[in-house]
Amino acid sequence: LEIQENYAENIIIGFGRVEGRSVGIVANQPMQFAGCLDIKASEKAARFVRTCDAFNIPILEFVDVPGFLPGTNQEYEGIIRRGAKLLYAYCEATVGKITVITRKSYGGGYCVMGGKEMGADIVLAWPTAQIAVMGASGAVGFIYRKELKAAAKEGKDVQELMKEYEAEYDRELVNPYMAAERGFVDA
Repeated sequence: LEIQENYAENIIIGFGRVEGRSVGIVANQPMQFAGCLDIKASEKAARFVRTCDAFNIPILEFVDVPGFLPGTNQEYEGIIRRGAKLLYAYCEATVGKITVITRKSYGGGYCVMGGKEMGADIVLAWPTAQIAVMGASGAVGFIYRKELKAAAKEGKDVQELMKEYEAEYDRELVNPYMAAERGFVDA
């Protein structure tokens, strides 16, 4: 039973049943803002998590979040403060919390959407899930900055080198197996 379906459509909240037991469901909607969290979505989810906690309803989260929605409008409106509401709600909840990472889980979005460090009892990830601080295209510019500058000075094809580094980043770091090895994912 979805609730508030016409408000903050980039996150879905509702009630369901698992083996006859009521559960609260929180899920990102990748068809709206690519599943990014914004102010409205953060507040909507935080209110729902607190409601579930108040009535002792366990929480099941389906995560596909590339992070918080960027933009000056979000920053002026207080995305950090309001995004923290979801973080606090999730950390303070005393009910059972299960997180299933279905696709992307990057950066701050990973934390506020039921990351292991925030008190999730179980974090599961599909084999194709991507879990990292940031996506490959953004991370390569930071991690390999010196190598890219040196390649540009030598006249090498920087774009091709970036593609190679992105492939390496995806292969080595942005997978659920690496996250499981480090304790961020249970299975």
